[in-house]
Amino acid sequence: MHNNLTRIQNVFGFFTSVAFSVAAVIAVSVVLIPQTPSASLQLRNVQVVKGRPHYYSTQREEYAHVKFDLDADLSTLFNWNTKQIFAYITASYPSSDPSTIPRSEAIIWDAVIPAANAPAHPNTYIHPSLSKSNARPKTKADRLAAQKPYPPGKEPGILKLASQKPKYQINDVSGRIAERANATLTLHWNVQPWVGALVWDSRKTYGRWQGLRGGMAGFDFPALKGTEVKKEELRTETGGERNRGSPA
Repeated sequence: MHNNLTRIQNVFGFFTSVAFSVAAVIAVSVVLIPQTPSASLQLRNVQVVKGRPHYYSTQREEYAHVKFDLDADLSTLFNWNTKQIFAYITASYPSSDPSTIPRSEAIIWDAVIPAANAPAHPNTYIHPSLSKSNARPKTKADRLAAQKPYPPGKEPGILKLASQKPKYQINDVSGRIAERANATLTLHWNVQPWVGALVWDSRKTYGRWQGLRGGMAGFDFPALKGTEVKKEELRTETGGERNRGSPA
């Protein structure tokens, strides 16, 4: 006869087999749920200055400060297997030597968009209607509501940012980034499920999953802040000297 340890092992093995099968079905079933993400990303302002881009930098170098507007609808990416979405915006630009070095890419903003039943995260995106509220919660229900990144009735995945400051500055390994053309801001995301594989953003359509519409903005890095003013002053002074030296 089987002893108790053998019976416990059989029950545990059967339980893990069933749990694995259910998890596999859940992970595969999300392919049948349609996805239609869309976004509008616009550059608000970009400046190139010279200084220490980080507090631990040992030398001064050029770095870019980019402001942007974002209006995105990623709500269709949420389903019963979505734990959270990691959304981020990158700035890609040509390298100092495009013939031999590929384009550089830097993240300027990121945030975690949790599902309704997902745990809180320090980098959670907070809806603007909640972030502007300064009222302190008085009851336990108010405290629990304040911990939610979205107000009641709002679906997760709706991003609205206006004149958003970057979380991270853009600096190049060469120390120079001013006056580089053909730069691009792009919205990306990574869907992190409860079970299954991670899913990254795509602009192609696969079955019922449509590619992202919009979410890109092209721009050029301007000259170093203050350079154009100095050039204009130099041209004015030079022209003034010539005018004063010319015969009447």
